[in-house]
Amino acid sequence: MPVISTIISAIIFLTGLAVGSFLNCVIYRLEIGGSFLKGRSFCPFCKHKLFWFDLIPVFSFLFLRAKCRYCKKPISVQYPLVELATGILFVLLWNYELGIMNYKFLSFEFIIYFLFLILISSFLILIFVFDLKHYIIPDKVVLPAIIIIFIYNLQFLIFKNFSTFNRLILSGFGAAGFFLLIFLLSKGRAMGGGDVKLGFLMGFLLGFPDILPALFFTFLIGAIIGIGLILTKKKKLKSEVPFGPFLVLGTYIAIFWGQALVNWYLSLFGL
Repeated sequence: MPVISTIISAIIFLTGLAVGSFLNCVIYRLEIGGSFLKGRSFCPFCKHKLFWFDLIPVFSFLFLRAKCRYCKKPISVQYPLVELATGILFVLLWNYELGIMNYKFLSFEFIIYFLFLILISSFLILIFVFDLKHYIIPDKVVLPAIIIIFIYNLQFLIFKNFSTFNRLILSGFGAAGFFLLIFLLSKGRAMGGGDVKLGFLMGFLLGFPDILPALFFTFLIGAIIGIGLILTKKKKLKSEVPFGPFLVLGTYIAIFWGQALVNWYLSLFGL
């Protein structure tokens, strides 16, 4: 079993690298307003079409020494970082699911949930990078992700698990309402409309009570990084800072450790 699990993890990591390469393409096409469903990849500087050997995740970046093969302009470090992050995240999700499903990785339920997680993770990576670069969360990314979560959660209605579905939907509206209140009170200065939609996505994905540690660590990480940027004089007190990356990080903290954190907190009160 350990050998098989290691082989599968390696395959998932390589798959994640390939998906990360595709996500880089999507990010760039979103930036220029192009379609990522058609047309070959090309260098953003010289526009030369890239061949398969120019697009091998991580390896091509290292082999070409971070420069375009044709115009020698620098290749952004974003490309290998996104590829590696996607591969590592996919493996972490796989092993996490193996743990909570008691290594029943051939079950239909396990496979579907894992595919659902890596699909949503792909959207969250897009949100993380795009918001970090451009201070905006595109509707083209966040709305399809919400729809996919809704379709996945329909199983709870189909199998009459109404309490779970209600908990998820109320968690989504609760998180979105909380962010909407901040958005309205700050007149859009402290939070954008995309963050409100991402808040709904988080709540609808995580449910209650896992949304609570997600929100807590979102604001904690945001405060720590924000203070750090001010102290290093990279940002001023009134400078704009993208909030989407913090929301994504808070989401994954809740996915991996949310229930454990909630149980630890309740244990402090003997509950």
